[in-house]
This record gives sequence, structure tokens and C-alpha cells, in this order.
Amino acid sequence: MNKAVEAWIRQHEGEMVESLCELVRIPAVSPRDGGTGELEKAEWLAGLVQRLGLPEPERYDAEDPGAAGGIRPNLVVRIPGRTAARTWFVSHMDVVPEGERSLWETDPFLPVVNDGRVYGRGSNDNGQELIASLYAAAAYVQLGIVPENEIGLAFVADEELGSAYGISHLLKKGLFREDDLVIVPDGGNEKGDFIEVAEKSVLWIQFTIEGKQVHASRPDLGNNACRAANLFSVELDAALHKAFPERNELFEPPCSTFEPTRRFANVANINTIPGKEVLAFDCRVLPEAPLEAVEAVIWEVGRSLERKTGVSISSENIQRAVSAPVTPADSPVVDRLRESVKEVYGFEPRIGGVGGGTCAAHFRMAGIPAVVWAQEADTAHMPNEYAVIEHMLNEALVFGGVVDPD
Repeated sequence: MNKAVEAWIRQHEGEMVESLCELVRIPAVSPRDGGTGELEKAEWLAGLVQRLGLPEPERYDAEDPGAAGGIRPNLVVRIPGRTAARTWFVSHMDVVPEGERSLWETDPFLPVVNDGRVYGRGSNDNGQELIASLYAAAAYVQLGIVPENEIGLAFVADEELGSAYGISHLLKKGLFREDDLVIVPDGGNEKGDFIEVAEKSVLWIQFTIEGKQVHASRPDLGNNACRAANLFSVELDAALHKAFPERNELFEPPCSTFEPTRRFANVANINTIPGKEVLAFDCRVLPEAPLEAVEAVIWEVGRSLERKTGVSISSENIQRAVSAPVTPADSPVVDRLRESVKEVYGFEPRIGGVGGGTCAAHFRMAGIPAVVWAQEADTAHMPNEYAVIEHMLNEALVFGGVVDPD
């Protein structure tokens, strides 16, 4: 990394903290969660961008009648580089609601700086990375240094509820190229040693098993849905694990997982045989296994149990997300990020996949290799959410190194 850039970032740590605090003060909750959206925060950010001397941000508004001004704004800032190559940092402005206020020790939207941390809703998710990427870019502009790669900053809407008004909206506008280096700093760990390049497919499926409710003294007159549900859960668990034994060491755990999770209450008393049971499975499936094949196994186990027990089994997909193409571990964006992490932290980061979806999948689905990385405490969406100031500073240094390895 350019030493002058590193020094500038370190010298502006206090200003970064102040900016993060101002960001936290502006709620940006989705209208679907009872908020007004990101407009106020976007306008404040546009002002900060200009105060830092960066080019005027471009606005890409998505229409949403439920939001303030009827729009969900997205800000894009571009800093020219010495080459045609382009590196994007994509962070989101929206935050989740505060949740149960009584669990907070402070007002979630009145930031508190204490013991090297900034407390407040959105400080961790995704405020610290937004500020880190902004100040990394500002260092080059303020110092008059033209980075090797063009820097693209995208501050997007609607990440928390699917990205239809955010990343997906920008992809439709054609802002990104297949050879762009895209970093989504919206997931990581406290050490900062993990670069995410892949995701498992996700299938949340809920089953309803219907038999016939009767008094427990006359089971011969009914059909015990509880027993059938127990059999179904055990048989389905075994069948899925047998059908999909593949392993992929990119992931932890390195296999597909099929977990029985939620079970709804049935009858209120002991001496009634239930006539209806509702249960759910959480399936995290390796990219090698098509979800259609998983669903075929589920269908066959269900039909077999219906024939054996006489119950009826129906299902509903609560969530179904097919894994995006894997970003190759030797791709330019991974190499650049790996080297910068190594320079800042002194260790080689791990490259791997995760069990759930991230918004980087939108880029991968569009044929654009993208990675997810951050150094962050595990406090997102929690009461008393906080960002560690040292983490934010480290992230800014990593981002500064990615665009110009020196």
C-alpha cells in the first residue's frame, strides 16, 4: 500500500468515528419494516462525499411509493484510476429496526463512543464498512494520488430485505462489467481472516401432516399425526443425507446439511391424539447438488409415508434460493484482497464458502465475480450493536491497498 495513503487514513481515524456517529443518527429502516427508507441518509452522505473532495455522487433512485419521497436512493461515486480496471466497494445504507427497545442500554439511534467502540443500530451493519471504504477513497483524492484501479463506491438501498431497490436495481442499469473487481464488505469475523467466495443453496420447507384427531383411549378410531410426523422427520433426515453425501472442503461444514428445526404446537392436552402436525426443515445444500434433486427425494419420502400410514402430507417453501456460481479462488479480486489483508494483518486469509446467502450472490448470478470480506464483531441485528473502531481503521487500510497495491 502507498505509505502516504496509509498515513492519511490513520491520521483521520477520529474524523471517521465522527462520521460513523452521524451515520448512526439517521435511521434508514425499510418501509416494509415501518421505516421511511434511505433518503435522509443518502442526502447526508452526498454532502459528506463532497466535503471530502470526492466527485459528486450519482443518484440511481428506485421507485417505492411507501418510502420518503417515493424513492429508494442509491449513491455511486467514481474516482478515476491509471488503468481501465475498476474496483467496487458495495455497502448498504439501510438498517434493520431496533427490535425490543428495553434490551438496549442506550438509544439505538443516539451513538455512544465507549471503550474503542461505537454503539448504535447500523454501526456494525454496515456503517463501519461504508465509512471505511469512503475514507480509503478520500485518501487518494485528498493526497492527489491517482490509484491504479478506478475506485467505485456504491452505497445501496434495501440490502436487508432482498436488494430489489438496491443492488438488483443497479445491475439493471448496467453499471458493472464482468471484469470489475467487486468487494461486498458485509460479512466476516472478528479476526478478519476469512474471504467468502461461495454460498450453499438454501431451502426452508414447511410440512403439514394431517391424520385424524381422536381421544387417546381409542387410537384405533383415528390416525396419529404426531407419530406420522416423527416417522417422516426421521426418514426424511436419513434419506437426504444418504442421497447427498458429497463433500466440498470450501465450506464449513463441508457437506450439505438437512436439519429438522421448527415444530408447531399440536394439542393442548395429553389425552388427545393429534390430527395435525406442522414441522420444518432447514436445508443448506452444496452447489454440486441441484435443489430439484433434493425436492425429488422429499417428494418420494412423503409419498411413501402417505402410503404406509394413511396421512396426507403437504409442503410449502418458505425460502428457496439456488446458490450462485462460485467466485474462483484464483480470480483477480480474490488475489488483490488476499494480498492487501496479508499486508495489513500479517497473515494469509482463508478462502471459503458460507451456509447462507449474501448479497454478493446478485453479482455472481450476473456473471461478475464478487467476494465478501470484513473484520467485524458479531453484533449485527442485536441489541447494543457496536462497531469496533480498530476494525474500521483496518478495513480502510485493506481497501486502500486493494485499489493500488504499490
